[in-house]
Amino acid sequence: MIGVIVPAHNEEALLANCLRSVQTAGRHADLLGETVCVVVVLDTCEDRSASIAKSFGADILEVQERNVGHARRVGAEWLLAKGARWLAITDADTLVPEDWISCQLSFKADAVCGTVRIDCWEDLPEAVRHRYAQEYQQREEHRHIHGANLGVCSQAYQRVGGFLSLVAHEDVALVRALEQAGARIAWTALNTVSTSARLTARARGGFGDYLKALAAETVAAGVQVATSRPLR
Repeated sequence: MIGVIVPAHNEEALLANCLRSVQTAGRHADLLGETVCVVVVLDTCEDRSASIAKSFGADILEVQERNVGHARRVGAEWLLAKGARWLAITDADTLVPEDWISCQLSFKADAVCGTVRIDCWEDLPEAVRHRYAQEYQQREEHRHIHGANLGVCSQAYQRVGGFLSLVAHEDVALVRALEQAGARIAWTALNTVSTSARLTARARGGFGDYLKALAAETVAAGVQVATSRPLR
């Protein structure tokens, strides 16, 4: 059995599209009909996220921590107890490709770190988009770590103690622990998910805050360039 973990905090606007894409990935022919169990971990939700998850046949766990690391850990523990051999991990504001799970498994690695692309840049200046493209490594052997696009073998996950209950960078901590344990990690751009560029981050210090900081740096750099030009 393959497990998919989706943490959610008030994600009624985006969760349905995420689960629809996960559902499609779980039916990919290359999986040969293997069961794919999706668990949505609702962390302090006060909206319709639960009913949306149920409508897609996902299992639901509820926590009250406002801690994404804790939510992922709870989801992983539940799936491991059900016998999951592989954990595929994403976020509620993310769309996965139809071969997302099968692609992860094809690497025959202990863990797979995929890449992300932004689905819509309309809330950010074009200069930020260019800055992001310059800094992001959309290639094989990149070194990005995204909780929105991560897969890990259950045995390797358990060997390093799993996700830590961190409010941010729990994905980085897990991958670093896997590296230190000598795990085989595939760093690939062949498995790319589409995620939002929202600046109202659900996890402090996460991808949304990174984009916000990048925007601030870009604006500051633009002001500096403008004021440093010689007067005419």
